[in-house]
Amino acid sequence: MRNILIGSIFVFLLMNVESANAQFKWFGFGKKKQDTVSVVEKTPYEKKFSEAEIDSSFVDVLKKDSTSYYFQIPLHMMDRDLLVVNKLSKVPEKLNDAGLNQGIEFENLVVQFHLNPIQNKVYVMNYEPFISSPDKDNITKSVRRNYTKSILEYFKIEAYNNDSSAVVVKVNKIYDGSEKSFINVFGKIGIGTSPTKSYGYISKVKAFPKNILVKTVQTTKITGMESQARMTVEVTSNLVLLPKKPMTPRFADERVGFFSKKRWYFNDKQQEVEKRELISRWRLEPRDPEAYARGELVEPKKQIVYYIDPATPKQWQQPIIDGVKDWNVAFEKAGFKNAITCKIVTEDDKDFDIDDVRYSVITYAASDHSNAMGPSVVDPRSGEIIEADVIWWHNVLVAVQDWMRVQTGIIDSKSRDNVFSDEHMGDAVRFVSSHEIGHTLGLAHNMGASFSYDVDSLRSKSFTAHSATAPSIMDYARFNYVAQSSDHLEHITPKIGVYDKFAIGWGYHFTGVDDAHDEITWSRHCIEEAYKDLRCHYLPQQGMRDAVDPRAQIEDLGDNAVKASELGLVNLKKTVPLVESWTTKDGDNYVAAGRLMNGIIGQWHRYSYHVLANIGGVYQNNVVKGDGLLAYQYVPGNIQRDAVKYLEKNVLTFQPWLFHASIYKKVYPIKMSPVGYNEYEPTSSYYGALSYLLWDLLSDTRLHRMTLAKEEQGHNGYGPHQMLFDLYQHIFKKTIHGRSLNFEDRMIQKSLVDALIISSDRNASKVKGKKLQNDVVDSWLQVELPCFHTSCDHSSHSLDSNKKFKTGLRADDIVSCKRGTLLQIEKLMKIHRNQGDTATRNHYEDLILRINQSLRD
Repeated sequence: MRNILIGSIFVFLLMNVESANAQFKWFGFGKKKQDTVSVVEKTPYEKKFSEAEIDSSFVDVLKKDSTSYYFQIPLHMMDRDLLVVNKLSKVPEKLNDAGLNQGIEFENLVVQFHLNPIQNKVYVMNYEPFISSPDKDNITKSVRRNYTKSILEYFKIEAYNNDSSAVVVKVNKIYDGSEKSFINVFGKIGIGTSPTKSYGYISKVKAFPKNILVKTVQTTKITGMESQARMTVEVTSNLVLLPKKPMTPRFADERVGFFSKKRWYFNDKQQEVEKRELISRWRLEPRDPEAYARGELVEPKKQIVYYIDPATPKQWQQPIIDGVKDWNVAFEKAGFKNAITCKIVTEDDKDFDIDDVRYSVITYAASDHSNAMGPSVVDPRSGEIIEADVIWWHNVLVAVQDWMRVQTGIIDSKSRDNVFSDEHMGDAVRFVSSHEIGHTLGLAHNMGASFSYDVDSLRSKSFTAHSATAPSIMDYARFNYVAQSSDHLEHITPKIGVYDKFAIGWGYHFTGVDDAHDEITWSRHCIEEAYKDLRCHYLPQQGMRDAVDPRAQIEDLGDNAVKASELGLVNLKKTVPLVESWTTKDGDNYVAAGRLMNGIIGQWHRYSYHVLANIGGVYQNNVVKGDGLLAYQYVPGNIQRDAVKYLEKNVLTFQPWLFHASIYKKVYPIKMSPVGYNEYEPTSSYYGALSYLLWDLLSDTRLHRMTLAKEEQGHNGYGPHQMLFDLYQHIFKKTIHGRSLNFEDRMIQKSLVDALIISSDRNASKVKGKKLQNDVVDSWLQVELPCFHTSCDHSSHSLDSNKKFKTGLRADDIVSCKRGTLLQIEKLMKIHRNQGDTATRNHYEDLILRINQSLRD
């Protein structure tokens, strides 16, 4: 259209020149030598771009000579905030195996175009927009000097348009691999190489009113590879126009789990910079503000819409859609109805592109990866979620099936076969969909939710009918492993609960203010009212092995880890003899049986860590004045003592029901991998898990917390000396009574002694500690926890419980305690070194040598 318009103007000018000459002749003013028509000179802009194709946007895209691309940047767009959003669109097998698939967002950048007419360049400025200060305050001058923008890239100005209201720059280099300024794909995904320019090109450019989508193909050479030395990916880069006026942010509160962005506020009246966090959330505004103010449910001006990837198998599309729409009940707590929906792409969606930031898509990835995650694209100036994606790996169904068979197969016949019915799997798909959508709404994991339910309630048919397994679907409270067959439960799958409704209600309530500071009072009151209900409490995620607060653990259920785990073991012990009948028919191999046994071992190991966290555990609360809570409260001594007894009974005693099961005559536990599967000798799995548990049980930080708890709790406490004595009495019971030891007894004793030696010697722990972990890594890997990978936005974060409680060990007596136990064991060995059978006596001599070498070298 632009080319046709320029041509029409040119013809019009020619016609008017001819008409003027004719008129001059009629009145006798014209001269013969002036009869020649003068040619209108083309401007530099017309000379270069009169033949270019133009695609209009906030920055027009010009295409010339099929392969040359230019941005025509209006001067009024200079210094406007833009967001670069980069995603993977196509990947080779090697990246697929690593879990890097279509839809993965690998880099976001806030940029501005800045005109420098003197140098005839447009610079691209990059900055992190987390600083704010009033324009009139003196400190603002210092803010502008100390938080400057950096030059990310530059473009030579090719031309100004005819009215000088815009400049044209060539942009090929930032997309075709010549430069890494806008797209550093191989650096960001961890390969660390650069694109090969001659192998890169722009494959597609599409412009829309508020974003420009550019698809590029980039290739890199992997150094040192003899075959498949090149790796090619397709990247979609979106350039998004951010709102001139950012959405009013909402300040994060540690008592509610939202992903957040940092924000610092400077002003002249301060004595200290104000540091805040802005929660990530969609912009929801009421269509009818007056009705909303009256407390009526109203629809939002703009609904949150997700699209189903057309690559999604049809049988899972409706369960995924239902999982999205389930969140509407939570948005009603914020005053909105029909706030969120999910659609199937139709022929009417002609502009649909799965990588276009105008569409939030549940992307289905053909991959062996057993996972799902829910990242989102956030305006860092305000926390506004612009677009979100759920990455749904095909084999997430494998993880879901494993959880259901292991945790509930004994109480639910539908969860036993190698292949579930579409209806039954669909229920689980709906749960996974809701969990991941929760992340894309800004919610972090609430690992403390499940603790608000007492264990007995999880066995109640009426309770679980409306309360599921936890008051939050954002907990890792999978399926109800506590329930017994005699309970006859019908509802054993997680669902959106009380906490989720409270969190969405608080995060998305529309106050209508322009400054987040004006709603601080409302926010605090809202949270304080909700916190009167324990089900609304929030505790962030911790690592499994280093958990400090036993209430905030992954994969656990209920308020009593020992009781819940004991009930879980009852079900596992009933399941093991049925593994073969559940997984095989005549003519089948035993791979499915081996995988199920691996899952059962993993569940047993998981229970041990649920219990372990109570030993040296600390309840940590996010307190405010007046709430009556304690910031730190040590786990009572009787609970710690019960936890040790559980471990003695179910871990520190060999478990023949699990590791000498009859199924091992036909198959060992199997762990799957992208290149096949590995079978593990079961007793090796036991000792690997045992070694890790003892190493973590005897960690200096855990024992130090036990010391502090004992000092505070007095005779009711349970300190490290008592625990080590209890372990000694249990593990060396046969030795104390002069009995011979079997193979399992000897290995358990060796495991304890090795853990004490390594952890009591500071120097040895740096070397031998690593060796200990390497020795058992295979066993550990086969019982690792499957879980959703939900990092969401990698630049977002929420509070980590463990970083709140730090201990000092410089003047501690933990090493003395451990070495005292070693001396006690050595003395016992010397007393009984000539007792028992040959294997037992040799074992005692070996322990004496180990301890002697450690304590006296």
